[in-house]
Amino acid sequence: MADAARARKVADRIHETVARLLQGRIKDPRLGFVTVTDVRVTGDLQQATVFYTVYGSDEEREETAKALRSAKGLIRSEVGKALGIRLTPSLSFQLDALPTTAKTLEDALAQARVRDAQIAKVAEGATYAGDADPYRHDEEDEEAEDGDREAEEADQESATDAEDL
Repeated sequence: MADAARARKVADRIHETVARLLQGRIKDPRLGFVTVTDVRVTGDLQQATVFYTVYGSDEEREETAKALRSAKGLIRSEVGKALGIRLTPSLSFQLDALPTTAKTLEDALAQARVRDAQIAKVAEGATYAGDADPYRHDEEDEEAEDGDREAEEADQESATDAEDL
């Protein structure tokens, strides 16, 4: 098994090579506007998964997937030349789900902003059911303690007066 640093270097080299090939060498008309987002290589460097996104409709994504499958042999041979290692990893292309996930999160955040605005609008004219600040503060605690001390002193004085009788 290769170490993680070597696997990352191999993945980076594959990323660069595939992106360069898709940009210039592969002339398939089915190939849409493709961006290689990530490449992951197994620990033994035998398999590589190339993640990509396609700008466009679902039909364009399907056509691009077909074009990548048909060009897989050419891409793998060029990757093997670029890597210069004994065994060239087998390639698989996977449509990246990150943009879809990001869109879902963006939609959820937009809904949360709308709900927050609605709640803020409702809360504009609202008043508190009780005191505006229902919590105790240090000043109140000191006043209460002073009152408690005075009561204790009065109790002690009356107890002393009762003993004197």
